Amino acid sequence: MIDLLEEAPAIAEGAATGENCSLDHYLSQPDHTMDARIAAARAKLGTDVVLLGHHYQRDEVIRFADYTGDSYKLSKIAAETQAKYMLFCGVHFMAETADVLGKPWQQVILPDLNAGCSMADMAEIGQVEDCWDSLERAGLTHDGGLIPLTYMNSAANIKAFCGERGGLVCTSSNARGAFEWAFARGEKILFLPDQHLGRNTAFAMGIPMSEMVVWDPYQINGGVLPERLKAAKVILWKGHCSVHQRFLPEHVDRVRREEPGMQVIVHPECRWEVCQKADAIGSTERIIAEIEKAPEGSSFAVGTEIHLVNRLAKRFAPLGKKVITLDDAGCLCTTMYRISPQHLAWTLENLVEGRVVNRIKVDDDVKEWAKVALDRMLEVK
Repeated sequence: MIDLLEEAPAIAEGAATGENCSLDHYLSQPDHTMDARIAAARAKLGTDVVLLGHHYQRDEVIRFADYTGDSYKLSKIAAETQAKYMLFCGVHFMAETADVLGKPWQQVILPDLNAGCSMADMAEIGQVEDCWDSLERAGLTHDGGLIPLTYMNSAANIKAFCGERGGLVCTSSNARGAFEWAFARGEKILFLPDQHLGRNTAFAMGIPMSEMVVWDPYQINGGVLPERLKAAKVILWKGHCSVHQRFLPEHVDRVRREEPGMQVIVHPECRWEVCQKADAIGSTERIIAEIEKAPEGSSFAVGTEIHLVNRLAKRFAPLGKKVITLDDAGCLCTTMYRISPQHLAWTLENLVEGRVVNRIKVDDDVKEWAKVALDRMLEVK
């Protein structure tokens, strides 16, 4: 179990109470009125707090971050600091990972407990355990024949599930290495929870579609015939990123037609059909690196979250590089967007007053096996 705690372990002498400290009071104030309050609270807290901003976070929040990056990078950085509080402007699974990797005395705070991840929520631990039981009855898990792998975008108890059964965690950057690691130890892979990353990775390794199946947790036996399961090398969980799944092959076709010469680079969480049409596929960090090293005059249509794309467009325009979104409608991570300047000010000012709100704490038994799965990832090349 993972506790999502709104707790107040200590209140400083003379701390303010009442309406001014309620979240509702903060949410009724305009965004710009929070800036000075956030800066003042940061100054008072000093090195006791480290503020982490995920790439997909809105500009009004991420500009206050000490570090920006993807979820694993930020968790590692925070764990290496001496900060007592890790304030994670991201989503649940990211804060959980930070707690797993952090020191025992470090506390992780998520400014808004409603900031979840639709992909992570598509694989619940009970469903995954039922799936494993079914695969065990089918004789597929014996003698380590099936290795469970989970994407970083999953709950801590899913990471622990994989760690306890000989599997590991991967990122979008090292998914191929994780697959190679798993195939060196077993005949089959159960990949959670993003079917698109799993399919794109397996296909790039030369595994045909006929040797991949999708397990639907809402159907009997995953909706897969026994003979298909036995023939499959990769069992993909039926999950996806609600942002990246919105990109369609037609979007690539439009760019080819309207922006000749523009390079299309997409995240591997996008559909297989989109990735096949793209010029390049890469993690968030790779997308940034590809644009960085491109010569002046280069242009890119990027298939990932709109806040990052807009930020890249502003950053590289003075360098003579054009960056646009692959989908003009814009693909917003709505759960990440929940974290606002008001939530940030609220959590920081409560810390100033000695209160820890919205602490994310992973149970010790879950933390142990989740860390095993994360540590195994270090073996991946």
